[in-house]
Amino acid sequence: MKTAILMMAHGSRIAEANGAAREVAAMVKEMTGFEIFEVSFRELHEPNIQQGIDACVARGAERILLMPYFLFMGAHVQHDLPEEIEEAQKRHPNLIMEMGGHLGAHRKLAEIEAERIGEVIERLGWR
Repeated sequence: MKTAILMMAHGSRIAEANGAAREVAAMVKEMTGFEIFEVSFRELHEPNIQQGIDACVARGAERILLMPYFLFMGAHVQHDLPEEIEEAQKRHPNLIMEMGGHLGAHRKLAEIEAERIGEVIERLGWR
């Protein structure tokens, strides 16, 4: 059974923000080794989540793990993303879809923030 990963980001009017989500998706794809790996956006940018699901199906996915690329548990993660899955299920009734967890509080995110602080402190010469 072919498995796809669909990374679902928020989406932004700012192209750089969407580009960053695509860069992270490319890194995660490389790290995980999944052949079918797509990125989609909840709003303000394409492909939207429905298009992302359809792209996975078009590439032969029989099941999709939908991963929220959201830091916090908010309305999108609690309500909007599950509604997107329900909508897609109507078009693809035999497709297995499960949603993973959002990023949340994680030590690795804290390490990244600490690294960014160090970069700025160094750039400003505040050490």
